[in-house]
Amino acid sequence: MRRPIPIEETTEWLEPDGLGGFASGTTAGLRTRRYHALLLTATTPPTGRMVLVNGLDVWVEERERGTDSVSGEREFLSRQRYAPDIVAPENPATIEGFEADPWPTWTYRLRDGIRIVQELFVPRGLSLVALRWRIVGNSRPVRLRVRPFLSGRDLHSLHHANPAFNLESIAYGERVSWTPYRGVPGVDVVSNGDYRPDPEWYRNFLYAEERARGLDFEEDLAAPGIFSWDLPGKDAVLIMSTAGALPPGRAVETFGRLSRAEHGRRTRLGSPFERAGDAYLVRRGSGRTIVAGYPWFTDWGRDTFIALRGLCLATGRLAEARSILLQWTGLVSEGMLPNRFVDQGDAPEFNSVDASLWYVIAVHDYLRVVEARGGKVPAADRSALADAVTAIVAGYSRGTRFGIRLDSDGLLSAGEPGVQLTWMDAKVGDWVVTPRIGKPVEIEALWLNALRIAGEFTSAHGEILRHGLRSFNERFWNPAAGYLYDVIDVDHQPGMVDPTLRPNQILAVGGLPFSVLDERLARAVVDVVEARLWTPVGLRTLPSDDSRYVARYLGDVRSRDGSYHQGTVWPWLLGPFVEAWLRVRGGTPVNRREARRRFFDPLLGNLWQAGLGHVSEIADADFPHTPRGCPFQAWSVGEALRLDLSVLATPRRAKAVNGRSAHALAG
Repeated sequence: MRRPIPIEETTEWLEPDGLGGFASGTTAGLRTRRYHALLLTATTPPTGRMVLVNGLDVWVEERERGTDSVSGEREFLSRQRYAPDIVAPENPATIEGFEADPWPTWTYRLRDGIRIVQELFVPRGLSLVALRWRIVGNSRPVRLRVRPFLSGRDLHSLHHANPAFNLESIAYGERVSWTPYRGVPGVDVVSNGDYRPDPEWYRNFLYAEERARGLDFEEDLAAPGIFSWDLPGKDAVLIMSTAGALPPGRAVETFGRLSRAEHGRRTRLGSPFERAGDAYLVRRGSGRTIVAGYPWFTDWGRDTFIALRGLCLATGRLAEARSILLQWTGLVSEGMLPNRFVDQGDAPEFNSVDASLWYVIAVHDYLRVVEARGGKVPAADRSALADAVTAIVAGYSRGTRFGIRLDSDGLLSAGEPGVQLTWMDAKVGDWVVTPRIGKPVEIEALWLNALRIAGEFTSAHGEILRHGLRSFNERFWNPAAGYLYDVIDVDHQPGMVDPTLRPNQILAVGGLPFSVLDERLARAVVDVVEARLWTPVGLRTLPSDDSRYVARYLGDVRSRDGSYHQGTVWPWLLGPFVEAWLRVRGGTPVNRREARRRFFDPLLGNLWQAGLGHVSEIADADFPHTPRGCPFQAWSVGEALRLDLSVLATPRRAKAVNGRSAHALAG
């Protein structure tokens, strides 16, 4: 029996366009974020994102049979929140139900029992949103009216009334066009209704989530006119796109053609969870990339390579994986890959020690999956990937930016004051919350894996690998606590250690192709992490008895970023943990079923709490582990897919990317 979807302000839906743009909102209909919009386009895919159409007012008026007359009474399907905190109207139509499959669909019940269904979808590859309203069952004559709200702003900004905004409408046949600002994409509309220009400013929209984050939260929007339809008798269709993206044809036929094609495409993707994973694969130039999360992230190196293994490899989307990995081969600089492109044309940011190492892991897994599926990687592809891998390892061995260098113990040293290089990268002003300068445990696990993988292309690093593996097992074990230090040689001071219990150590056992920890120690690490850091939605970043532990991710930006890795739960870590749990027990069918029941199935409850069908970026450290942060997160979904389709699958299906032992690494 399918679980009913909550109709709440905290439950959000997402319709991505495959270009970096999207439509999003809440199941309750209220916009609570500056990012909630109907037409949000990426002007330089996947970046340069701008909000063009923020939302709608939708209402019904009674129409006298056989006439064009309407009563003055309005019954709204939509709701808006205005400052200081007024939700209008007070008594809108009742939302009887919401469905997310195949796309967001609401059923409204008017006071006299009339039911109106509203649906919307965004087709892949077009900066466009298509909406339809239809009456189900018997109905008296009514007139449906829709007033769009426009801004034409950067997605991170807010908009305010100003004389430069062009409220003029250009109407011709079924089509209407608006051009709010010079240099900003215009909006083209096709509908099967009547359009009447009625320019107005609507002021002081209030976004509750922005207010809760301590950010600016009020906005003014322009409303150039009103669309009208007489119902029943025909469905009301409204299609809005960026200028030039609207397909030819009349409204009803265009809606039908687009909806059939998009429904078929989504059906072919497979399970609902696989369809969720599809949201993050978008265009960059002539290739592909992975958006780290919606609504505010673009593509990041670290996130891309972690998420790729689930989003592409576990789901068999090898063409996309190939495109992404090859696109990065020419970007290695002094052994480093960029972690972030702010916008096309901007200089890339090389502020990560692990993004390059995760790339090596992704290359390894890609080659293994192609091989396991009976395919063959073209010689030119293999050569390009091998060159990138060896350049990364060689660059790190020689030494590169931010103090990243091979040390005499075979391990990797990294970090400088004021720079956050690991995935625990929260920074507020000049305050790096978790600097982790020295030799962080998961960086060493990644480094040793990278050396082993590079050994498939060159014999130059064999002795370093063997030396590093011995050093890791001797130097990271904390015998007093029974688990691994989080950082050794802290601040580059030999022998200084950080004994904090953190989940990073799980990557020494699971989550990477090869375990780097002796089997006699690995079980102890997994047991401690399970006992003190595991939650049903992921791993805590600190145990609850640590004095720095923060139970709830709340407050302003400083409070939230300060707690980001101080107890807050990260669902993506569930993938490495479950894989480690299986490795120390043996990946038997019985153990796989047990791991799925204990660890994977509880995570699925997250799919209906925040970002519908997706897994959130983070969750509160304390029960009930409320989802927080980005509601649609690529590596959270990617690792869940890797668990479902690979790690927890039958041995035959899991063969492609399942790990090997520490002994295999040393060999």
